[in-house]
Amino acid sequence: MLELRPELVLSVSCTTRDPRPGEVDGRDYEFISPELFDQLVEKDEFLEWAEIYGHRSGTLLAPVLKELTAGRHVILEIDVQGAAAVRRRMPEAVLIFLAPPSDGELERRLRARRTESEPELERRLRAARSEMNQRSWFDHVVVNDEVERAAAEVAAIIDAASGPSET
Repeated sequence: MLELRPELVLSVSCTTRDPRPGEVDGRDYEFISPELFDQLVEKDEFLEWAEIYGHRSGTLLAPVLKELTAGRHVILEIDVQGAAAVRRRMPEAVLIFLAPPSDGELERRLRARRTESEPELERRLRAARSEMNQRSWFDHVVVNDEVERAAAEVAAIIDAASGPSET
């Protein structure tokens, strides 16, 4: 969807965790040291950040502001903690909660990744279930049952929030 919509930009978060197999620095995440992360926090350079599963991740503010100033919409892939921070710092942001179609499907998807040990997987599932209970304060909830349909719904929400197009 993003390659067809140049006005939409996917933000690349910073993280202190090691890359998973297949992840590319600068595309999937900016993989940075804990020391650099500390410096960025100290300088208040994050729009949002949180500790997640023993590492920290966050969205740098400057690239987001640059894209917004250029008239583009910035999509952040963040958790509930991050969304709450964005809501505080940018109350005009439109928050969309992507929900799995079911608890069973969520577990199937996480297991299929094969990126966590069983204890880590159980911790992730508990956190995801807790986050599901917080979806009511988001502006929209989209069920991620079929990628193309969910992406189209997200695009429609963005288009509606943008107001009438100028042509």
